[in-house]
Amino acid sequence: MALPSYASPLERIWHRSYLVICALIFIFLIAPILVIIPLSFNAARFFTFTREMLSFDPAGYSMQWYDTLATFGMASPDAPRDANWFADMWANAKWVNAAKNSVLIGILSTALATVLGTLAALGLSRPEMPFRRLIMATLISPMIVPLIITATGLFFFYSSACLPEGSWLQQAFSPILSNRGCLANTHLGVILAHATLGVPFVIITVTATLIGFDQSLNRAAASLGASPRTTFFRITMPLILPGVISGALFAFVTSFDEVVVVLFIAGPDQQTIPRQMWIGIREQLSPAILAVATLLVVFSIALLATVEILRRRSERIRGITPS
Repeated sequence: MALPSYASPLERIWHRSYLVICALIFIFLIAPILVIIPLSFNAARFFTFTREMLSFDPAGYSMQWYDTLATFGMASPDAPRDANWFADMWANAKWVNAAKNSVLIGILSTALATVLGTLAALGLSRPEMPFRRLIMATLISPMIVPLIITATGLFFFYSSACLPEGSWLQQAFSPILSNRGCLANTHLGVILAHATLGVPFVIITVTATLIGFDQSLNRAAASLGASPRTTFFRITMPLILPGVISGALFAFVTSFDEVVVVLFIAGPDQQTIPRQMWIGIREQLSPAILAVATLLVVFSIALLATVEILRRRSERIRGITPS
């Protein structure tokens, strides 16, 4: 924002100082993220900038750590890269399996959190809803309660949430439950836990969208003979869709980035990218972690850009001039 021509010298000095302060704060926040990007191309097995990297010598840069993401854990990583090599990578590479688990768990938990969070937000937006504040506080409590407490509670609950031994329910759900018929150490348990963490984000974003929603549109549709189902899918849902998608993206990022709950309730078959990074830091310190972090930064930037586009679209739909 440019200063007006009549600004005093003191106002001009403060304006420049304000810009410098904002730039320093931005650098302080973004520098730890940006520094990992060049380090992920380090040819040496170090987490520091080598002399070759500082002198921009091509010999100091390499894509080997990105290649490690595809080959680590493979039965034959040095084989010719044909169809058999890619099948081996898809089946055995640890980072690839972690990515598959993260995407699967993220998509399913996001779908569940979006449905439950949207329904809760629609109910809480109605003025006749009793105990709205108490219910809202309860539903968003996973955002407030320390994550380690939530993870501990989920661990004890899922460890005891078992179907009766030998029952037809245990036999029917045995493919998605553990050997004891419990939710712990299963994909279903991790999905439900991540949905629990994602629901508050959906509720908050959808509720914020519903604040500016014109309820007279629903009344007009009802007066013209539209059923509640038709009114919701033809009028309400299209108008609140940007908020729903924004909440879903936040829920997906929460699931994709979560490690504490996974450490408590997941087993070896539910290895996700954050947990694989945690294991890599503890057991085998490798710059491949920096390559994963770089890819996650790019992925996060893409999601944030999507959220911003949806926010601007929502403002245009509601007749608000984008800021």
